[in-house]
Amino acid sequence: MSLFLAMSLLAASVHDFTMNSIDGKPQPLAAFKGKAVLIVNVASQCGYTPQYKGLEALYQKYKGQGLVIVGVPANNFGAQEPGSDAEIKTFCERNYKVTFPMMSKVSVKGADMTPLYAMLTKTGGDVRWNFTKFLVGKDGQVVKRFESGVDPESAELTKAVEEALK
Repeated sequence: MSLFLAMSLLAASVHDFTMNSIDGKPQPLAAFKGKAVLIVNVASQCGYTPQYKGLEALYQKYKGQGLVIVGVPANNFGAQEPGSDAEIKTFCERNYKVTFPMMSKVSVKGADMTPLYAMLTKTGGDVRWNFTKFLVGKDGQVVKRFESGVDPESAELTKAVEEALK
């Protein structure tokens, strides 16, 4: 077991992790304490890529109430996120007007899985495809997982976000 994987299994919450933003700056997830967070592994060349539009709409609707959406680019599935961080950022801004926080591209599955995803998948198993969504409560604990096919603006996801914001 790698040191990173061991550390992720000891983490008490999502707030214990720091990722790099898409601009390469450290982003401690502790900055999101007291907020509901939807963490989504994203890709620019996937059949689910249009979900960026729904994610941005969800973010705009609930950010004032304390929702943060965190996009985590990953190239683990069908090589559908081949670009650099700069290319991904440009794609998201130009095509979907994304304003929610985006992280640097990482691996969300396999031997090189980023520690955050090792913790997120501890229960429920590996991420199976792009646009898997993890709803994290204000305390940094995973509240619910939504698979790729669940639309960001669906009643199921919206209801869970509203509950997490209470």
